[in-house]
Parts: sequence; structure tokens; C-alpha cells
Amino acid sequence: MSDFYSVFWDYYVAILTTVSVVACAWLLWSQGRRRVTIVQGQQPDTTGHVWDGDLREYQNPMPRWWILLFYITIVFSIIYLILFPGLGTQFKGVLGWSQVKQHADEVKAADAKYGPIFAAYLAQPLEQVAADARGRQMGERIFLNNCAQCHGSDARGSRGFPNLTDNVWYWGGTPQAIEESIANGRQAAMPPMAAALGGGDSLTDVVHYVLSLSNSAHDSVRAARGKEKFAACAACHGPDGKGNPALGSRDLTQKGWLYGQTVAGITDTITKGRGGVMPAHKGILSDAEIHLVAAYVYSLSHQPAAAKQ
Repeated sequence: MSDFYSVFWDYYVAILTTVSVVACAWLLWSQGRRRVTIVQGQQPDTTGHVWDGDLREYQNPMPRWWILLFYITIVFSIIYLILFPGLGTQFKGVLGWSQVKQHADEVKAADAKYGPIFAAYLAQPLEQVAADARGRQMGERIFLNNCAQCHGSDARGSRGFPNLTDNVWYWGGTPQAIEESIANGRQAAMPPMAAALGGGDSLTDVVHYVLSLSNSAHDSVRAARGKEKFAACAACHGPDGKGNPALGSRDLTQKGWLYGQTVAGITDTITKGRGGVMPAHKGILSDAEIHLVAAYVYSLSHQPAAAKQ
């Protein structure tokens, strides 16, 4: 938006604001000078507006107390424009206030108040923070503000977004791996593999073999035929289907699939491929906040450890 900015708008705002205040004051002054002389036996002037047959609007000036209230608002506006930046960015106001400065001051005050608490948790091992009730509570609040949009307020995820309460981890479920995922993000890519598997019945055979790896409902005959063709997938998922955390490839022997653990769902994944992005939060959260939210996430799938305290 800075490309569209011009100092002209500063002067435009300043002049328009000043003229409006002066015009309002002049209007009040001019109307306040009017006097109404009532001559006995003569009807007073009206605006011509009549309601209910006999209610007429008289051409009288506004009451003094009403005019006084308007004068008070004008005085208030002048004082405000002197103290605060209400006339564009060229005049900062006597107090030098700005929303940026106020935010910076509030952040500074918060850092002074909560900084030592965050620093204390940052110095502790992640498992120890996960076992601390207060640390988990702080991590949960950070999670709800920054992660719940994708993973849900209960961290159970949804279609395309991982469930963080189970033991299924694409990039590893160690404290270090979780913290790395939050800090630097992840970029997952499952390429379309239907052509490489031959499509048609060959593809369906591989799907049933994949289902057999997690003891899900499958056709054993088709699974036996698909085992040999699964070699095309072994580069990422491994010959035993247990995946590779370094690549973010899924362990196919576990249940709880992101896009459905059915013949139709897996066929669709193999045919179209999948792509997922976990955004990096290093520039959004501090190191201590990342440490706390990682500890909270870790505690969700390690309840016994978290319950020690």
C-alpha cells in the first residue's frame, strides 16, 4: 500500500478536519445570534411542517443548553487534535502517541512480566515441560491461538490435517522432531503413482496390499498380487511400508489416514497424489513459545508422562 501513499493525503485530511471544525463552530455562532420577537396576537413563524393536523414546527433557534453542548464537543475536538495525531502523519500530536508505539510499549511490558517465565521453560527439556501442568496449560493456549485453525481445538485434526493425539507421525514424534516441525514447517508431497503401478486392476491390487499392511479390511488375493507391484512405492514408504520420517512418508502399517483408509480413498490418493504444507512458525512465535506448544503437542500422545505432575 505504500506505493499509493502521497503526502497530499496528509494535507487533505488536515485541511478537511480543520475546515469541518471551524465550519461547525461558525454555524453554531451564527445560529446562536438569532432572536425571536413575539408580537402579541401574531402567529410565530413556522417551517410549514404540520403533523397530526395541528402540530407545527416553529422557526425558533436551538436551545442555549443544546448549543453549549455542541461548543463543548468542538473544544474537545480541538484539544484532541492537539494531543493526538488526528491531522495526518505530518503532525504527530503533543503526546506523540501512535498505535505502533502503544503496541510496542505493551509488548515490552509483557516481555518484562512474562519473559522470565518463558525463559525458565525454554531452559527445561521438552519432556519435563510436557510433564508440568502449568507448562502444558501455557502451551495449550498458544496452540489454540495458532494451531487450532488446522488441527482443531481438540488437536484431533480433520481430513488432510493430522491428528496430534495419536502415535501416527509423518516426520517423527520425538520432542526434537515436533519442535522442528513447528519452528520450520514441513512440505509434504505424494506424487501421482497410478501410471507407474499400471492403473486399473494393478492399481486396485496395490491398494488392497496397502490395506493389508495395517490389517484393515482387504481382499487377500488382490493383496498378494499387489505386493510385488508395491516395489514402485518402496523408495519412499520402504519395502515393509513403514515409511521414512526424513521424507515425511507415511507408515502404512498404522491406521488413521488423512484422506480415508478405504479402497476409494487410497485409490484417489495414489491416482491424484497429495500435497501438504505445515507453515513455519519461527517468525510468528518466539523460541520459548515454540518450545511450550511443542511440549503440549508431545503431551497429547504421551499422557502417562504428562500425568506425573
